[in-house]
Amino acid sequence: MALFGKIFLRFSKQIETSDKHSDELLKTHYYKASFNQLFQSVEELFRQDADCRIVTVSKERGEIAVEVNKPFSCFLIATVVSTRSMETAVDFNLSTEHFSIGGNYPVLRKRIASYYDKLKQQHTYTGTGKNG
Repeated sequence: MALFGKIFLRFSKQIETSDKHSDELLKTHYYKASFNQLFQSVEELFRQDADCRIVTVSKERGEIAVEVNKPFSCFLIATVVSTRSMETAVDFNLSTEHFSIGGNYPVLRKRIASYYDKLKQQHTYTGTGKNG
C-alpha cells in the first residue's frame, strides 16, 4: 500500500474483517467448533466485557450488535457463520464517529485483535482467509 493510502487508512473510522483483507490479522478467522458453540462464545465474550453492551442478538442471522464504550464510543457487529461441519468463521465490523488526531484505525485494529485472541483461547483456531 502506498504511503498516501496508509495515511488515509490510519484515519479510517471503520474497520471490517474479511477473507480477502490485505492485513493477515484482519482476515476472517476460522475455528474448529459448531455454530452454536462459537456463537455462544462470541456472545459471552461481550457479556463479560464491562466496556460492551449487547444491543441485539440474532442467532438466525448469526449476528450480534454491540455498543463499545472504551477507549471511545464504537458500534460493533460480530458475524458468526458455519462453513462446514465443525468449522465456523467469525468476522467483525467495528465503526466509530470519534475523531482522533492520531487516527482511529490502530485502536480499532487492536480491539478486533483482542477479540480474536480471546476466541483462540477457547476454540481451536484453524486459520484465516477462505477455507482456513
